[in-house]
Amino acid sequence: MKYWVDLHIHSCLSPCAESDMTPNNIVNMALIKGLDIIAITDHNSVGNVKAAMEVGERSGILVVPGMELCTSEEIHLVCLFPDYENALSFERHVYENLPPITNREDIFGAQIIMDANDNEAGRETRFLSGACGLDIETSLNLVRGLNGIVIPAHINRQSYSILNTLGSIPPEYGFKYLEYSKQKDTVPLCSQIEKFIQMNPELGSYNFINSSDAHFLGDILEQEIFFDLPDKSIQSILSVLS
Repeated sequence: MKYWVDLHIHSCLSPCAESDMTPNNIVNMALIKGLDIIAITDHNSVGNVKAAMEVGERSGILVVPGMELCTSEEIHLVCLFPDYENALSFERHVYENLPPITNREDIFGAQIIMDANDNEAGRETRFLSGACGLDIETSLNLVRGLNGIVIPAHINRQSYSILNTLGSIPPEYGFKYLEYSKQKDTVPLCSQIEKFIQMNPELGSYNFINSSDAHFLGDILEQEIFFDLPDKSIQSILSVLS
């Protein structure tokens, strides 16, 4: 069956996201846009994942627990997990390796933790948007050891991209999907990806996915990307991506 997805969405826990990116607002916008499956992927944290999963469960939207990790090389990786407990276990490793920098809300923005009713439950004081101390190989081993999957984020961008940082993608990293960041122009996404592969033919063996990387409610995808899955479950979507 066809399920429409957006697997890279930031909540108000990410300091660069708008404060109205609350669990209920995100899930309701996904409903309005006709999505079936979304992932909450805040910078280096899963602090709003549980609330979003609860909202999604009562609203009919499947919320995949995730994180956008920034490795020590300053590479962004979308990490998706089979359940909240495994995501939380990975967060503990990340938090142990965050630099001791306090967030400056006046500079970077607030890092708001919400409950499932969109009440503020707290604020994360550690700065989340910087690089953690985990390198990419260690990160891959940790995520996969927790039965999660990893997708290199926005590989066609000039910053925080594995391709831009390393110059190539080592095949031993074992990625199946790469995330392509759609350019805001009139060229269809498939044509953009075809041109990108022509410029980077060594990436022709990979599958590509587009996600919104939404920091604003309006940026959440419409019905643009879908997967044929046997059922609407986290395990089904992770199996396709792994």
